[in-house]
Amino acid sequence: MAETRRILADLRMRDVRWNCWSGPMDVVALIGIGLLTGVTTVLFGFGGGFVAVPVVVWADAALGADAMRVATATSALVMVVNAGFATAVTPRRVLVALRGSGGLLALLAAGAAMGASAGRLAPATLVRWAFVGYVALTIVDLLLRPGFLRPRTREEARAAAPRQLPALLGAPIGAIAAFLGVGGSVMTVPAARRAGHTMHVATALANPLTLAIALPATVVSLLGAALPTSGGTHVHLVGLVDVGAAAALLVGGLPVIAVLRRRPPRIPDRIYARAYVGLLALVALAMLVSGDQG
Repeated sequence: MAETRRILADLRMRDVRWNCWSGPMDVVALIGIGLLTGVTTVLFGFGGGFVAVPVVVWADAALGADAMRVATATSALVMVVNAGFATAVTPRRVLVALRGSGGLLALLAAGAAMGASAGRLAPATLVRWAFVGYVALTIVDLLLRPGFLRPRTREEARAAAPRQLPALLGAPIGAIAAFLGVGGSVMTVPAARRAGHTMHVATALANPLTLAIALPATVVSLLGAALPTSGGTHVHLVGLVDVGAAAALLVGGLPVIAVLRRRPPRIPDRIYARAYVGLLALVALAMLVSGDQG
């Protein structure tokens, strides 16, 4: 019996080690993935949210179903820092496209506060499948509906100047984005693209819009009651935010943002748009895999 108890205890300890990020290699992995959040922030306007959610679900799998709530909250904090920094180093000639968008930004923030509050109460499984489902529907929309993958001809470009995003879209975009733990770029980038902007401008404009969503969502998450965690999980929560995972992701992401904003790669518009769709597919797959492991 004593030997059996020892074996069971050893198996439990192994399970804890595999289902939480407590070792140096896990921290290195999160920093490495943080590099990817920096790339996606600059190139695709994600702010790190779409990458951070499945990664934190994997890293905090020891929390069980609550890992999804922690992932969406942690993602919001990562997006505040990444998107804020990316916005600060974006050329003013690009940001001028948002002039007069105060109503849109206010409604994004209001919707985000409601979405983050709803996400705290919703079943974690619902949030995860809503995340996957929304990304899948977005991919189908981008592939089938005209205006995203196909660049405008010169005649079309001369006939239609870029337009502002409708302010009324702010509340639903903010609510859905905060509920799912993403920055809204999956909605704002296609909308800006169809409003006449190039992929380069559309993804750059996504960062200040992401900031408007992520900031109130982060406040809601930080002020909320922390989840009860097992002593063996080594997950350090402030409210619902895993501050350790967020810090590791930011350590990797911020230097990349600084470099790529200063020297952005030149990507043909058609390839740029296709890469955006491909990355969405990878994110949905990553969420499915991380959920199965949890």
